[in-house]
Amino acid sequence: MEQMRNEINELIEQSKQKAKVLTEALPYIRRFNNCYVVVKYGGSAMKDKNLQKSVIRDVALLKLVGMKPIIVHGGGKEISKWVRMAGKEPEFYHGLRVTDKETMEVAEMVLFKVNQELVAMMAEVGVKAVGLSGKDAEMIRVKKKEMPGKDLGYVGEVKSVDTTLLEALIEDDFVPVISPIGLGDNYEPYNINADDTACAVAEALNAEKLVFLTDIEGVFVDPEDKSTLISEMDLKQAKEFIDNGVVGGGMLPKLKNCIEAIEGGVSRVHILDGRLTNCLLLEFFTEKGIGTAILKEPLFDKPLFNEEDEEGC
Repeated sequence: MEQMRNEINELIEQSKQKAKVLTEALPYIRRFNNCYVVVKYGGSAMKDKNLQKSVIRDVALLKLVGMKPIIVHGGGKEISKWVRMAGKEPEFYHGLRVTDKETMEVAEMVLFKVNQELVAMMAEVGVKAVGLSGKDAEMIRVKKKEMPGKDLGYVGEVKSVDTTLLEALIEDDFVPVISPIGLGDNYEPYNINADDTACAVAEALNAEKLVFLTDIEGVFVDPEDKSTLISEMDLKQAKEFIDNGVVGGGMLPKLKNCIEAIEGGVSRVHILDGRLTNCLLLEFFTEKGIGTAILKEPLFDKPLFNEEDEEGC
């Protein structure tokens, strides 16, 4: 009898914790209802099958609670693997893949494979998804990216994003899954940096949120001291971090992308550790969050439950 009472009390406590989580999430679900959310998916979260499933489940839940998610994915390490299998050595210049015609063909093949795997995983959790590249419906037009002292080949810089197809698919209840390939002036395919692609798509949609899934926890005052993680920062602070040389390495271009996205019309940009299970849900639906958010304005600047206000975007 005593054991039964203990088990019942434990179940009651677990139920209370679940209720607390749902209560905490409610204002955020209401606030971001009907909002565009662009998730740039890459890094370790793409290599580990369990993490893949976690990210896909998170995106599915965002969709099911009323948000409008779009996935933009990379495939860099997989492309490098297949380039080597084709007998070539991957070449990079200032972090950009040098892409000759043969490498471009490999990149398209690999990105298509990754794209369709993600679409299948979305279907597995009960959400309809459509795989796209920037070539579809001329969605992403690019110009050749010029770098002093080096011809990068078929590497593109985004000129424009036509959101007509994306908006139609989302309206019909699909989640678009986009690979970073665009069309050049001569209608040839160009490889695009996935972070840049996600930024351009988010700006074109005036997305409420842009999320970068990375292999680090976020932005730190001191990268050697994990206790200095910055949960929130505004544009001014982000620019000061760059000007003062606080950030470097791979975080520098990401933070620049964040600033560009905010200035281009995105309301909030998040840098999250994609290696953490349920990272999207923990960042979006809890008060503290787990990564770094760069904000254009305060999240809640008026009462959450004023019934006279409109909900969502």
